[in-house]
Amino acid sequence: MSSMEYCIDFLSCLDADTCIKILKSLDDPADLVRLSCVSRSSRHYVVSNGLCKQLCLRMFPQLSRVASVVELNENGAKEQTEVGSSFSMEWLGLVREHRIFSYLARASTSSVAMNCIAKTLGASSTDNFPQESIDNTLEPRDTIAGRFFYWSSSGQSNPNVPETLTYELTSQICVVTEINIQPFQADFQLGSPIYSAKFVRFKMGHPITSSDPPSDEKFVWTYTSPEFPMAQENRLQKFKLPEPVLCIGGILQIELLGRVQRQEMDDLFYICISYVQIVGCSLSPAFSVEISEPSGTFVLKSDELARSQPLLTSEEESGAISTDHMQVGLRDYPHIVNMLQEHVIGVVEHDWHEYEVDDFEEEYAL
Repeated sequence: MSSMEYCIDFLSCLDADTCIKILKSLDDPADLVRLSCVSRSSRHYVVSNGLCKQLCLRMFPQLSRVASVVELNENGAKEQTEVGSSFSMEWLGLVREHRIFSYLARASTSSVAMNCIAKTLGASSTDNFPQESIDNTLEPRDTIAGRFFYWSSSGQSNPNVPETLTYELTSQICVVTEINIQPFQADFQLGSPIYSAKFVRFKMGHPITSSDPPSDEKFVWTYTSPEFPMAQENRLQKFKLPEPVLCIGGILQIELLGRVQRQEMDDLFYICISYVQIVGCSLSPAFSVEISEPSGTFVLKSDELARSQPLLTSEEESGAISTDHMQVGLRDYPHIVNMLQEHVIGVVEHDWHEYEVDDFEEEYAL
C-alpha cells in the first residue's frame, strides 16, 4: 500500500468554525496559496471562504472600500463575463477574487522598498519662491555648487502654526511603510540653527475629481497616522508607520506641527526641510484603481499581463534606495540647472570688502 493512501485532508476532520479559526491565523499569503494547491477540497475551502481577501483586509483595512474587482486581459480590456448558471458565475467570481487578492498580498510583501515620490504638489507656505520651494526636498544633497537646497515655510510669530508638504506618489496604489525627513540646518546663520518641527503626522488619500467640491479641500484623506516627535537634529529621521498602509489614490501629505526655532534676524519661527523620502512599493502596473465619488468606494483593477512579470525581490533591495536617489537627481537635473543659472547669469565680480557683515546676513535670511 503506497504512502499516498494514508494522506488525510485535515480540513475534512475538523468542523467549519475550527477550520476558519486556524486558517485566519495565517499571516503569510504564500501559506494560503500552498494550502489551496494541496487538494481540490482545500482549494474549494480557501476560495469559497475568501480567505485571501480576508487576509488582505487584515493587512490593509483601506481595502474595505473595494466595491468590486476587475481583471484586465492582455489587451487591457475587461475580461468577458462567462455564460452559465448563477452558481457557476458566483464560483468564477470567487476564483477571480482569490487570484487577485492572493497576488496583491504577495506583491505587497515581496516587492522591494523604494522611494515612492513621483513629484511635489505644493506646500502650505513658502518663504522665498522658487529658491526655497518644496521641489528642493527631492534632492538628497544639502548643497550643490555652493547653493543650499531646502524648503522654508513663511515666518510666524505663533510657534503653533502648522505647515504641510504634499506629494504625489509613483502610482495610484502604493504600500507605504515609513517616511524619512531631514530638517535643515542653516550653516550660513549665526549658531547654525536647525529649523525642525516639534511633531510630524502623515495623511494619505486621493484627489477630489468632482467639478464642484463641497469645500476648498482638494483631497480626501483615507488614512491619518499618529503624531511622531521630531528631533531638532540635522539628520535623516525615520518615521516608521505602526503598520504598512495601502495608499489608494497616490497622495501623501506631511503635517509639520509646532515650530522650535526662531530666526534671529526677524524673531519669527520657521520650519525648514532639507530632504523627504517616502519608503514603500508601488503595486502598479499590476494594479490600478477607479475611485467613485462621493461614496469614496473604488474598483480594484488587476492587469493579467502585468501580474505575469517577475516582482523586484529582496535580493535587489540593497541598491534600490540608492539607485532611486540617483533617479531623483537625474529627474530634477533641469530644475537644478535652471535654479543655479538664476544665480549665475548676469553676475559680475565684486570686491567682497565692500560688503558689511549685516549685508551678508540679510542676503542669507530664510
